[in-house]
Amino acid sequence: MSGISTPLSLTRRRRTEERAVRAVLFFFALVSVLTTLGIIYVLLQETALFFREVSFAQFFLDTRWTPLFLSKRFGIWPLVNGTVLVAANAMLVALPLGLLAAIYMSECASERVRRVLKPFLEILAGIPTVVYGYFALTFITPILRSIFPQTQIFNAASAAIAMGFMILPTVASLSEDALYAVPRSVREAAYALGATRWEVATQIVVPAALSGIAAAFILAVSRAIGETMIVAIAAGQQPKLTLNPLESIETMTAYIVQVSLGDTPHQSLAYKTIFAVGMMLFLMTLGMNVASYLLTRRFREVYE
Repeated sequence: MSGISTPLSLTRRRRTEERAVRAVLFFFALVSVLTTLGIIYVLLQETALFFREVSFAQFFLDTRWTPLFLSKRFGIWPLVNGTVLVAANAMLVALPLGLLAAIYMSECASERVRRVLKPFLEILAGIPTVVYGYFALTFITPILRSIFPQTQIFNAASAAIAMGFMILPTVASLSEDALYAVPRSVREAAYALGATRWEVATQIVVPAALSGIAAAFILAVSRAIGETMIVAIAAGQQPKLTLNPLESIETMTAYIVQVSLGDTPHQSLAYKTIFAVGMMLFLMTLGMNVASYLLTRRFREVYE
């Protein structure tokens, strides 16, 4: 009878297997945490080396960024201005279109249309960003120049429009998930009171899903701030303080690409600037993600 497993041995085996599975899952979770900590450590270490040679006043109070020129200036704000300018204009494209698409798929489209339309919309997220960059440069820019002749060949507007279409699936998909999660009973109660479909969508469902929609918006902004290839190809390499999207600008990610091409000597001051800029970019995206988390907790609706 030794070959027959007793209930006690089966229980012990099951507990051993569960411990092994938990250990494997913990290991993979630990790898992601350690990777994040390693990235932060490298950024902090290299940024500290940068600030040994450049003061905080030169970095935060100056308004010119020319670390690759003979007359070196290290004011970060032209790069921040270019990044925010492109991201803000991209959101002017992505937010209304994405939210309207989400409302249509959630409130107006049939289940069959929704199952077909949503994957097609998400195909936009699978297009390589370098394709969006050349699309902005070769297609959007000529259209802008035909409408506004003063538009420069490399400009913030064309990059922002292309970026808006790139992040459109993020806004639409996450917002649609938030809207679709609102219980059907909430909609039926509003219809029973005589509300129209548009009133139910805009005055009942959207406010009920506000936390998810706000999180989608902020995550989309974070991705726009961190986008690289579109701005590197279409926006230009002229760091300047301007609010005119028709002018050439440079973003933080585009500058990092420019310095990382291999022409800058390793461990030089110009080389160290990419870590200072990277740390600034990291802090901006971290702030956006923290804001998304806080908004989600603040406005979350719980239905029973």
